Amino acid sequence: MTVETPIKSLVPTFDYEKETKRWAHVLQLLSEPEPKVGHTPRNEVWRKNKSVLWHYPAKQKKYEIPLFFVYSLFNKPYILDIAPKASVIEKLTNMGYEVYLLDWGTPGYEDKKIGLDTYIEKYLKTAVKRAVRHSGADEITLVGYCLGGTIASIYAAVAEEPIKNLIVATVPIDFGPFIGPDKWAEGMREGHFNFDRFIDVYGVIPPALVEGMFRAIGAPIYFTNYTMLLSRAYDQRYVDKWRRMNKWTLDQVPFAGEAYRQLGNDLFKENKLIKGELLVGNKKVDLSNIKANLFVVSGSRDNLILEDQSKPIMDLVSSEDKTYISVEAGHVGLALSGMFADIVDGWVSSRSNPL
Repeated sequence: MTVETPIKSLVPTFDYEKETKRWAHVLQLLSEPEPKVGHTPRNEVWRKNKSVLWHYPAKQKKYEIPLFFVYSLFNKPYILDIAPKASVIEKLTNMGYEVYLLDWGTPGYEDKKIGLDTYIEKYLKTAVKRAVRHSGADEITLVGYCLGGTIASIYAAVAEEPIKNLIVATVPIDFGPFIGPDKWAEGMREGHFNFDRFIDVYGVIPPALVEGMFRAIGAPIYFTNYTMLLSRAYDQRYVDKWRRMNKWTLDQVPFAGEAYRQLGNDLFKENKLIKGELLVGNKKVDLSNIKANLFVVSGSRDNLILEDQSKPIMDLVSSEDKTYISVEAGHVGLALSGMFADIVDGWVSSRSNPL
């Protein structure tokens, strides 16, 4: 016996109301001004050149030891304060922590000679001293995210300042493992790609090239956010989150040439940090000098930094108190969702001298 299948069961139901919302929100994206970011109250403590040290006061101070955030040189740090109720910094201040953030700023062509060692010795070191003095604390907790975690680890290995806790998230320490085309890694390590000539031409690496680099590493994953926008454009809450994320993703900063040269040659090409051969000024960076309590956080869905790049720090430091965790999150999602605040609080609260 033949059973006829109704034609309507073969054609997806058209939800007019849902589709109307979807395309209304897409059109809204094209006409509205960019979303506001950076909502948490703050005040300027110190400034050097383009860099600013910001202080975010605790809503009700509950811990003696403040948190000092070091973010990447590649991106702007407002991902840590992206939106109300999803802000890492807002959550931490509501939990009772005094928070400091060193915003590296936007380097101009005149800053092309600023290297990683200058950023660490002249900027980060001084900013930490100012934060310690401003807070009135005897010690500080250093929190580094992505390349900011690499910089924080390098600094902690040569610092004389009182660092009680070191927290690093999605951090590259071992630059041997590589996410991206194998030929890229081979070209960099065998000298086919010459960082020096590239930097001598540009002086300061333009934002468009920085963005292009991340697009190339993430392709085709990079384009899935546009696909997801179209598929969920009827959801206003999702659209708002997407707009903030897209603003941050496209808002790249120039990269000081000398710092990029050191990053390319000393870290990517020669992997000197893991080998104990990196120099900051006239100091050799030996991660075994780190004795601060250590907390390392990786994202199991991170498509930029592999866990194998982060884990080696656990064996290289001299810390007696050290913890490593992997969480269900991507490289940016860890901060964008605000969940990083809860993760930090869960570990550092008992190590911050509760009042």
